[in-house]
Amino acid sequence: MNFYRIKKEFLQKIIKINISILKKPLIKKNVTGLIKATGRNNSGKITVRRKGGGHKNKYRKINFYNSKILTGITCSIEYDPNRNTNIATIYNFYNNSFFYFIATKNLKTGDVIKTNSLSNPKLGHSLPLSKIPIGSYIHNLKLKNANYAQVSRSAGTFSILKEKKRGNATIKLSSGKYKLIPTKNNATIGAVSNEFSFLLQQLKKAGQSIWLNKKPKVRGVAMNPVDHPNGGGEGKKSSKKVSP
Repeated sequence: MNFYRIKKEFLQKIIKINISILKKPLIKKNVTGLIKATGRNNSGKITVRRKGGGHKNKYRKINFYNSKILTGITCSIEYDPNRNTNIATIYNFYNNSFFYFIATKNLKTGDVIKTNSLSNPKLGHSLPLSKIPIGSYIHNLKLKNANYAQVSRSAGTFSILKEKKRGNATIKLSSGKYKLIPTKNNATIGAVSNEFSFLLQQLKKAGQSIWLNKKPKVRGVAMNPVDHPNGGGEGKKSSKKVSP
């Protein structure tokens, strides 16, 4: 059986599963304009090459402060152009408000989300590490002195709670490194959604790279002497291994 035909059928199945993901934002109050830096610093000088020309998009404000006590219900799963994972729209019963949250894997519309130490350890709930069982998959994890979650936030990533001892917990990150984090810090149970994001990023034409804020790479030999140490010369010449 042809491998490319199997891959194409597999991608079609993933796309069919993700039909329920909304493209238009449900909470317009948490959507703001975004000016891209395109690889330039505060003085306008290019510090990162081959960036620019990306499609205009708006920023969704995500709630990474998972230590506040709240109980909410999942209203929708949305697409976020600024990150590779999906986001969930949560309605908070306590203060009658909506907010965006990083969508957990297998989270569905209508699921209840709780962020307090009295709730049970279930998928999507945020609890202190002291209340989470050893061996659980967690994400949206706070570091020692951080005010908001910083660890395991990209698509398909998760950390593993390995050990709890003397007010500290040993966490194995998705990179394989181990971190010692206080057990009073909160984390969300489960892995991050959209674990097949790397399969869906197949470019059909060169213009799609420009839409993604990626400019083409130009060889130094093809440039002029003023632009690159390898530039200039008659015809094709062998290049020195130097950077601009």
